[in-house]
Amino acid sequence: MKGMSGCGALVRKELIVYFATPIFYLTGFFFLVLSGYFFYTNLVYFSQLSLEIARQAAQNPQLLAQVNPQEMVFRPLFQVLAVVLLLLTPLITMRLLAEEKRSGTAELLFTYPLTDWSVILGKYLSALAVYLALLAFTSIYAVAAGFILTLDWGALLTGYLGMVLLGASLLSLGLFASSLTENQIIAAVMGFALLLMLWIIGLAQVLSSGLWSRLFQTLSIMDHFDNFTRGVIDTRDLVYHFSFIFFFLFLTKRVLESRRWRA
Repeated sequence: MKGMSGCGALVRKELIVYFATPIFYLTGFFFLVLSGYFFYTNLVYFSQLSLEIARQAAQNPQLLAQVNPQEMVFRPLFQVLAVVLLLLTPLITMRLLAEEKRSGTAELLFTYPLTDWSVILGKYLSALAVYLALLAFTSIYAVAAGFILTLDWGALLTGYLGMVLLGASLLSLGLFASSLTENQIIAAVMGFALLLMLWIIGLAQVLSSGLWSRLFQTLSIMDHFDNFTRGVIDTRDLVYHFSFIFFFLFLTKRVLESRRWRA
């Protein structure tokens, strides 16, 4: 119980730091401006295409089946935001442990009656709370679209579940990168490089075949995100994301343990 209360106190402390620094507001502004822009352009395209199809529906009623706001508005929005997260998550996580090391407070932090897992979860959950707060603002688009379009809310919520899991996975990797260095900029660059490698793995499967193609598909984080954007919840995708999160949080713990032994 002491560990959990300490974890909660660390989450509150980290959130105060987030909201007191300009990086949160710059990151939030960048994320919301991009999401708003792509939502607007997708909606305009959908509206124009719907009008064109409506004119042709008299001759070919089957065209109406192609008018799907989930596929034409929100799925492309989720896919673009997934790429944007490659840039944003290293900015959210870069200071979490790197700053503690640079300022010399890391040693003080680990003298508190907190387990390594309490520290790691406190840092991680604070970053996740910041991300979820930003993501929650984008729900305004869905509510606004719901007034003028017929939405499949089940598929839409599944897409948001995918965004939550994707962000949670990328943040765990970003926290691991932050544990490797004392420099925030280096932590951000390493986090981005690792995330970019995961994205490239998804592209590599197109250029390969057989066993290698299946291996790249299994490792690709974007492939395990795509089903959610289509409104499909696959157990394999859930297992992948939860395993991904645990794996990088575990690696972070090992890094902290090795630093403690060296000290």
